[in-house]
Amino acid sequence: MSETKQLETVTVNVDGVEHAFPKGMNLVDAVASIGSEIPHYCYHPKLSVVGNCRMCLIEMGMPMRDRATGEALLDADGKPKIGWMPKPAIGCATTVAPGMHVKTNSPLVRDCRNGVMEFLLINHPLDCPICDQAGECRLQEFATDYGRGYSRYTEAKNVKPKRTRIGPRVMLDDERCILCSRCIRFSKEIANDDVLGFIDRGSYSTLTCFPGKQLENNYSLNTVDICPVGALTSTDFRFKMRVWFLKQVDSICTESSVGANTEVWSREGKIYRVTPRRNDEVNDTWMTDSGRALYQLAEAENRLLRYAVDGQPSSFEAAIAASLDALKGRRLGIVASAHASLEEQFLLKRIVEVTRARVFMAYHQGEGDGILLSEDRSPNLRGALLTGLIDSLPAVDLSALDQALTAGELDSLLVIHEDLSALGVSADNLAKTKVVFAGTHSNATSEAAQVVLPTLTVFERAGSFVNQNFRAQRFKSAVPGPQGIASDLTLLETLAALVVGETPTHPDVNTVWQSLSVANPVFAGLDYNGLGSMGVALEPGPLAELPFVETRNLKYNPR
Repeated sequence: MSETKQLETVTVNVDGVEHAFPKGMNLVDAVASIGSEIPHYCYHPKLSVVGNCRMCLIEMGMPMRDRATGEALLDADGKPKIGWMPKPAIGCATTVAPGMHVKTNSPLVRDCRNGVMEFLLINHPLDCPICDQAGECRLQEFATDYGRGYSRYTEAKNVKPKRTRIGPRVMLDDERCILCSRCIRFSKEIANDDVLGFIDRGSYSTLTCFPGKQLENNYSLNTVDICPVGALTSTDFRFKMRVWFLKQVDSICTESSVGANTEVWSREGKIYRVTPRRNDEVNDTWMTDSGRALYQLAEAENRLLRYAVDGQPSSFEAAIAASLDALKGRRLGIVASAHASLEEQFLLKRIVEVTRARVFMAYHQGEGDGILLSEDRSPNLRGALLTGLIDSLPAVDLSALDQALTAGELDSLLVIHEDLSALGVSADNLAKTKVVFAGTHSNATSEAAQVVLPTLTVFERAGSFVNQNFRAQRFKSAVPGPQGIASDLTLLETLAALVVGETPTHPDVNTVWQSLSVANPVFAGLDYNGLGSMGVALEPGPLAELPFVETRNLKYNPR
């Protein structure tokens, strides 16, 4: 595991109290790190600084020095004399410096914020009760915390366009836009799609797309996340649910090996949206639009919702018994999945060791975008290597399995998640083989299987993945699984125990980690809770030399 580097710090006086901050840290972030706040709209820690909104005005001073000698000037009490700037400065364009003094709540600063808020609200519609951003609107919050409390403006407001589609997934209510330009800078600097801009001037300035273009890149919904007001909204989530009714649970995007950190928002067992969660070591504060849509699979029409044996509905116990009959005492092949968690792969390895099964796995690939969508389209291929479930980089298909079936080398198959027919296994070979399928959705393999074992989606179970940078990250259960379906850990542990004649123990992720950390030196000293919300970097050893398509995602440093 990587060591923490010692950071060089500087001392800054904030509102009369001295604090140590990392050298070069932005003042807005520095003040936030001590539990205080410099209000802001246009500033974002992962975007360039433009100083549009002026909401972050502060008073700033530096120790004075004699111009002739360069010696520090002292007050009567022997402390450095501070030369305060004659006018307020914007905090977003200021980095901490040794000896800096900052006032974030002086009468002058409060008066500046009152003035800025008054200008921002001149043409802004006061329709918070019907605004889709209510509950997470910075304009609403800052108007309460820092605003004047009343308006002196009596003229008619300048009305701008509403419900304008600027892309397939993003809606614009332009009368709510405060011209912070976050969306413009994100599209240019992060998504590499310079499609947004302002037209016209003054109170008539309007956000729009370049003529003939739309905001349709695979990162467009990040502009909704970073919009501080209700100007940009998601067409999928718009007016579906108030955010204060929703429960937030940390999770991991399974779209690719990047392992973007996410938050799953749900109410009463139903998922309403997925948003990115900040992790500077993995995805900064972004994620793909396509990754957000994966929650819809939990309620897909082809979701497997009941156990089945020979095409007939079955109980869990009867399905397990039929599975054991198909697996024990036969020449067994196991098709493992890189979508299974570390804990599930560890239990599956126990079945492999007891049954002496041949293990097959497919390496799912797609076109990467160089940002947060890698060519490895699975969340835990590296986990399968670290647990020892597989010992080398798998092929992109299962032609080796098809050849083994054709040669009559295998009698039965335990398939985890995969659709064999889409990976090069012929229908004839499937038809002549006993197949036990464990997965979330029906496919050609589940249709051909003698035993079908429904499993849970990533939103319904807990576990951990290892991403493309060999960072172990945990995810939690956001919503309950379909009624009557056992967890994947219970399913695999039950099979593993019964194969050797033991009593199943129905483990959870914590108990599996107790065995996992002992059996695998790379996980020594770790447990599920110890992974924390940001994950832990692992030492991959020789695995780092394998010819992966990618081992590190793009990092952003626009400034």
